[in-house]
Amino acid sequence: MTQDARDPEHSISDQSNPGQPGSAQPDTTEQPDSADQSEAGGNEDLAAAFLRETEVVEEAVEDGKKIRRKGIYLLPNLFTTSALFAGFFAVVAGINGEFTSAAVAIFIAMVLDGLDGRVARMTNTQSEFGAEYDSLADMISFGMAPALVAFTWILQDIGKTGWVVAFLYVACAALRLARFNVQIGSVDKKWFIGLPSPSAAALVAASVWTFHSFDADAFGFKLLMLVVVAAAGVLMVSNIRYYSFKDLDFKKPVPFVVLLAIVLAFVLISVEPSVMLLLLFGTYVASGPVLAVMRKAKPKS
Repeated sequence: MTQDARDPEHSISDQSNPGQPGSAQPDTTEQPDSADQSEAGGNEDLAAAFLRETEVVEEAVEDGKKIRRKGIYLLPNLFTTSALFAGFFAVVAGINGEFTSAAVAIFIAMVLDGLDGRVARMTNTQSEFGAEYDSLADMISFGMAPALVAFTWILQDIGKTGWVVAFLYVACAALRLARFNVQIGSVDKKWFIGLPSPSAAALVAASVWTFHSFDADAFGFKLLMLVVVAAAGVLMVSNIRYYSFKDLDFKKPVPFVVLLAIVLAFVLISVEPSVMLLLLFGTYVASGPVLAVMRKAKPKS
């Protein structure tokens, strides 16, 4: 082997020997591999692109100026998500034959659905995204869930008529929600045009809860549930007005007897929840047609 061939080995050994004079200290700093750098940069770019492409951007008016707002408000959408979960739970419980749990879940979804809008108004976190998300959640909780629970409990025993009526209810709920969305701001807030979908769902859920608790599976109850589900669906898309209770001011003082009446109402509901809720929402559902007939019969002055 020639000297030229051995020189590189000597130079390497000289650099690696710190005892020799003039030898350079080795650089112990580890340099990241170029492949690792490119992979990290690629992951970072991919994550940034995902966040950018999935970001919610909507136009809003603040202080009279139109702005583009990114992101969503978390608090009201948490209530909406909880209501959606309750509605989905009702569907699963109905499929598993747990009809009491399914009915209770629908009522829980009603409470949560009533809270998300109030929370949004109280915290000034209203948004178009929240309104659309709430409408889609309502379709599951108050459109699909009551129909499936009623069908799996008793309507399936009637055959084709049962699932047709269940579909009628679902379709009417979808039409009711779509019409409500386009009528926001153009109708009197004191009234709902058509039966609200939560009240229709409450009527169906309370009927299932009550009749199932009494083991009411006779043919007469099957026909009664058929009428209840069909009537609730048709009333949702009707032009009958229902009182919305939105003009009530809870900040004003009220007579003591009002609070006493509320306490008595809670006591009565706790004695037999299913029956009392059925009477309560049955009365509200019937109030629309009754008031409509009274207005028609009232002579014009």
